[in-house]
Amino acid sequence: MVAPLSAWPWENLGVFKYLLYGPLAAKVLYSWIYEDSIKDLWCLHILVICALRGLIHQLWNSYSTTLFLTRNRRIKQEGVDFKQIDREWDWDNFLILHALLAYMACLIFPSLDDLPLWNPKGFITLLFLHVTVSEPLYYWAHRLTSAYDKFLSAAAGHATFLEHLILCVVIGIPMAGSITMGYGSTSMVYGYVSAFDFLRCLGHSNVEVVPHEVFNKLPFLKYFLYTPTYHSLHHTEMGTNFCLFMPLFDAMGNTLNRNSWHLHKKISSDSAKNGRVPDFVFLAHGVDLTSSMHAPFVFRSFASVPFSTRIFLLPLLPVAFLVMLIMWAWSKTFLISFYNLRGHLHQTWVVPRFGFQYFLPFAMEGINKRIEEAILRADRIGVKVISLAALNKNEALNGGGTLFVEKHPDLKVRVVHGNTLTAAVILNEIPKDVEEVFLTGATSKLGRAIALYLCRRRVRVLMLTLSTERFQKIQREAPADCQNYLVQVTKYQAAQNCKTWIVGKWITPRQQSWAPSGTHFHQFVVPPILAFRRDCTYGDLAAMRLPDDVEGLGSCEYTMERGVVHACHAGGVVHQLEGWTHHEVGAIDVDRIDIVWKAALKHGLRPVSSM
Repeated sequence: MVAPLSAWPWENLGVFKYLLYGPLAAKVLYSWIYEDSIKDLWCLHILVICALRGLIHQLWNSYSTTLFLTRNRRIKQEGVDFKQIDREWDWDNFLILHALLAYMACLIFPSLDDLPLWNPKGFITLLFLHVTVSEPLYYWAHRLTSAYDKFLSAAAGHATFLEHLILCVVIGIPMAGSITMGYGSTSMVYGYVSAFDFLRCLGHSNVEVVPHEVFNKLPFLKYFLYTPTYHSLHHTEMGTNFCLFMPLFDAMGNTLNRNSWHLHKKISSDSAKNGRVPDFVFLAHGVDLTSSMHAPFVFRSFASVPFSTRIFLLPLLPVAFLVMLIMWAWSKTFLISFYNLRGHLHQTWVVPRFGFQYFLPFAMEGINKRIEEAILRADRIGVKVISLAALNKNEALNGGGTLFVEKHPDLKVRVVHGNTLTAAVILNEIPKDVEEVFLTGATSKLGRAIALYLCRRRVRVLMLTLSTERFQKIQREAPADCQNYLVQVTKYQAAQNCKTWIVGKWITPRQQSWAPSGTHFHQFVVPPILAFRRDCTYGDLAAMRLPDDVEGLGSCEYTMERGVVHACHAGGVVHQLEGWTHHEVGAIDVDRIDIVWKAALKHGLRPVSSM
């Protein structure tokens, strides 16, 4: 069953829906350019008010998804998944609707241009009309249409076309009444609309910000101001708490949920306590300034799709740069996202450092300190496994995590670099009939493991390295009858007849040109190499898709598809699900590559290439 008037007239226009603001913008621009003053001043006011309302919704959205601030105040502990985010993608449709209706009102009543800036009587009249007309009108309309609540989202801006038509009437009556009585003012319109949206967002934020002590000192106030907890019960226990902002009307209509105040007090009181302890933590880091705006608390919808540079991000770069400096000076590791998998809470924490900082010699000590603090904190609160992201386990930085394990031998939390599964993903992407590969970054942790594994399969490995000593050390680790399959090469020209390249060190387009046509570039280098050759194919970074029963996942991990995580992240997940009690740091145990791969498949993780 589909709710009446649930579809928006412009829902198929995509981003072109914003052209509906065109007439308003055109009038303002025409008056500004060709006339002495902006004659249709309310066209400008409408555009400014829409921008202000959008900002209010965005700020509330950002606050509610800033988990390091709100995690202990969350009412519903479940995360917002991709399906919910997609349903709320066009949350700003109501702004277009209200702008068009306001424009029509300005055309019908040109006297609106004569409104004064300020009139205190207008605020009194507006408050009276809101309490006596808008509140009861919304209450009864909401109660009568409650059968359609299952079609509505829990977001403040996202609702059906029908509900927002009702809201237009509800929000319009107090303003129209005050203006008709001669008490209207421009500041009244701005103030009322802003306050209305602020309270709507408050109720839908899923974060309890109203202290219960306020109602202890002023008991009557709980009937005149709802709380996020109060409104959340409307969505979880249908048939109660229908009010707009004032629970008084639920009390009068006998629809007030009796658990409202008790639950509010409990959540507000528990906010000072530590929340649920995660079973697994993935310790990530920033990549660059632009990708830092891919965080869920910046733009949740943008974070729900794989990262790519967008034009709208560029004006925000100065802000991102300032935030980067602040984090460098004061910030500690913080929580950015979470999901649930089979009853286990998995979180992503972020070290407040960006990619370039990991290569600054004077910054390395500070970075290791932040990583160490995160590991010790995880150990203290009872986390079972913590997995290190790409640069957080850099060999030159901390020996792939070995530094922390050796410094703190009594750690209960298992430290995992995830490289074993990363190697397994890369190796299982290589066709079984391949007889020769070209390997760059050949003496790195991953390069070494890949070379040793492939030579056991009787695959000839052309290992690009200038260090004969390091090559020979790796060669001696191979079984005696397999050592001749490892071949040291010092130039890219040596691979001009090899169509399987495994790239562990960044290569330029010029270096790629030595590959023959039809070459496939597997890679484990960060950042990924440029897809320069049109006659070749390029693999993505090693990654795996999380099991289908993952819950509350609503953000993409950098450039990964939805539901896909880097292999080092997946490696930590497998470590936790298997209950392994060893640390996975330092050199990769080649004998465990197949063991980890089979464990990943057993738990429902899948290679992306198989999709």
